[in-house]
Amino acid sequence: MPDTPSNTSPDMASAMAQSPEEIMAAAHANEADALSATQAELATLKAKSAELADQYLRAKAEAENARRRADDEISKARKFAVESFAESLLPVTDSLEAGLVIKDATPEQIREGAQATLRQLVAALERNKVIAIAPTAGTKFDPHQHQAISVVPSEQEANTVVSVLQKGYSIADRVLRPALVTVSAPK
Repeated sequence: MPDTPSNTSPDMASAMAQSPEEIMAAAHANEADALSATQAELATLKAKSAELADQYLRAKAEAENARRRADDEISKARKFAVESFAESLLPVTDSLEAGLVIKDATPEQIREGAQATLRQLVAALERNKVIAIAPTAGTKFDPHQHQAISVVPSEQEANTVVSVLQKGYSIADRVLRPALVTVSAPK
């Protein structure tokens, strides 16, 4: 059965009624709508990209500032730690200088002055967490805190400290210098 205007759908009928120019104009209008929608989406994406780039730059600058502040704090901590240590040694220096001013001191006075100055020095070291390592005879040899200079025959148990030749020192549980010791030999 041939198509008659009564058998066609309304859209087809209107499309058949349009001229090729009208169809082209409608297609261009649809393309223009799609283009403007794409341009709007592009503008939105560009704005989002700019916002993210700004956030990135701000975060990067904030990280740099935090790193710089941390470096400054570390530098100040080192500087002031040394300053505090030096400040605690000043009385020791004063005592030594005062002792040297006395021209006709007796040996007893010199000894007393040296002992007092040594006490000041030990107190200053201890305030700054510098502790002497001086094991007593019979103490088990500890290679982390002691350095064996020689092994000697002894009545003591093997591998124990016989004598201390030089004190060692630690700071905050870290060995600055091990104690130099002689150790008993195995029997």
